[in-house]
Amino acid sequence: MIRVVAKGKLKPEVKVEEYLELARDLVSETRKEEGCIYYALHQDIKDPSVVTMLEEWVDEEALKQHGKSEHVQRIVPELGKLRESIEVNVYKELE
Repeated sequence: MIRVVAKGKLKPEVKVEEYLELARDLVSETRKEEGCIYYALHQDIKDPSVVTMLEEWVDEEALKQHGKSEHVQRIVPELGKLRESIEVNVYKELE
Protein backbone atom coordinates (compact mmCIF):
# COMPACT_ATOMS: atom_id res chain seq x y z
CA MET A 1 0.00 0.00 0.00
CA ILE A 2 1.17 3.52 -0.84
CA ARG A 3 0.22 6.61 1.14
CA VAL A 4 0.71 10.19 0.05
CA VAL A 5 0.62 13.35 2.14
CA ALA A 6 0.49 16.50 0.01
CA LYS A 7 0.52 19.63 2.17
CA GLY A 8 0.11 23.02 0.54
CA LYS A 9 0.17 26.61 1.74
CA LEU A 10 -2.02 29.02 -0.20
CA LYS A 11 -0.79 32.39 -1.38
CA PRO A 12 -1.95 35.20 0.96
CA GLU A 13 -4.14 36.82 -1.70
CA VAL A 14 -5.97 33.57 -2.58
CA LYS A 15 -9.51 33.05 -1.39
CA VAL A 16 -9.54 29.66 0.33
CA GLU A 17 -12.93 28.74 -1.13
CA GLU A 18 -11.58 29.25 -4.66
CA TYR A 19 -8.88 26.66 -3.97
CA LEU A 20 -11.28 24.27 -2.24
CA GLU A 21 -13.69 24.33 -5.16
CA LEU A 22 -10.99 23.12 -7.55
CA ALA A 23 -9.61 20.63 -5.03
CA ARG A 24 -13.05 19.14 -4.44
CA ASP A 25 -13.37 18.48 -8.18
CA LEU A 26 -10.03 16.68 -8.07
CA VAL A 27 -11.17 14.57 -5.11
CA SER A 28 -14.44 13.65 -6.78
CA GLU A 29 -12.76 12.48 -9.98
CA THR A 30 -9.86 10.74 -8.26
CA ARG A 31 -12.12 8.62 -6.05
CA LYS A 32 -13.42 6.98 -9.25
CA GLU A 33 -9.95 5.76 -10.22
CA GLU A 34 -9.01 2.10 -10.09
CA GLY A 35 -6.49 1.55 -7.31
CA CYS A 36 -7.63 4.50 -5.20
CA ILE A 37 -8.38 3.38 -1.66
CA TYR A 38 -8.69 6.78 0.01
CA TYR A 39 -8.40 10.34 -1.24
CA ALA A 40 -9.53 13.23 0.93
CA LEU A 41 -8.96 16.93 1.40
CA HIS A 42 -8.14 18.32 4.85
CA GLN A 43 -7.77 21.86 6.17
CA ASP A 44 -5.63 22.94 9.10
CA ILE A 45 -7.79 23.94 12.07
CA LYS A 46 -5.58 26.86 13.10
CA ASP A 47 -4.58 28.07 9.63
CA PRO A 48 -7.24 27.66 6.90
CA SER A 49 -4.66 28.50 4.24
CA VAL A 50 -2.91 25.17 4.90
CA VAL A 51 -4.62 22.41 2.95
CA THR A 52 -3.53 18.77 2.86
CA MET A 53 -4.53 15.89 0.62
CA LEU A 54 -4.26 12.46 2.22
CA GLU A 55 -4.17 9.56 -0.22
CA GLU A 56 -4.00 5.77 -0.17
CA TRP A 57 -3.27 3.70 -3.27
CA VAL A 58 -3.11 -0.06 -3.79
CA ASP A 59 0.39 0.21 -5.27
CA GLU A 60 2.90 2.50 -6.95
CA GLU A 61 1.48 1.73 -10.39
CA ALA A 62 -1.96 3.02 -9.36
CA LEU A 63 -0.34 6.24 -8.10
CA LYS A 64 1.62 6.55 -11.35
CA GLN A 65 -1.58 6.18 -13.39
CA HIS A 66 -3.27 8.78 -11.20
CA GLY A 67 -0.57 11.27 -12.15
CA LYS A 68 -1.31 10.68 -15.83
CA SER A 69 -5.08 11.03 -15.52
CA GLU A 70 -6.92 13.76 -17.40
CA HIS A 71 -8.31 15.40 -14.29
CA VAL A 72 -4.89 15.57 -12.60
CA GLN A 73 -3.32 17.03 -15.73
CA ARG A 74 -6.10 19.63 -15.90
CA ILE A 75 -6.68 20.57 -12.23
CA VAL A 76 -3.32 20.23 -10.47
CA PRO A 77 -1.61 23.01 -12.49
CA GLU A 78 -4.50 25.34 -11.60
CA LEU A 79 -4.13 24.47 -7.91
CA GLY A 80 -0.41 25.12 -8.19
CA LYS A 81 -1.06 28.70 -9.29
CA LEU A 82 -2.89 29.31 -6.00
CA ARG A 83 -0.22 27.88 -3.68
CA GLU A 84 2.95 29.49 -2.43
CA SER A 85 4.40 26.10 -1.46
CA ILE A 86 3.74 22.38 -1.47
CA GLU A 87 5.38 19.43 0.23
CA VAL A 88 4.57 15.95 -1.08
CA ASN A 89 5.69 12.84 0.79
CA VAL A 90 5.10 9.34 -0.53
CA TYR A 91 5.22 6.39 1.89
CA LYS A 92 5.14 2.63 1.54
CA GLU A 93 3.69 0.51 4.30
CA LEU A 94 6.21 -1.68 6.12
CA GLU A 95 5.45 -5.15 7.32
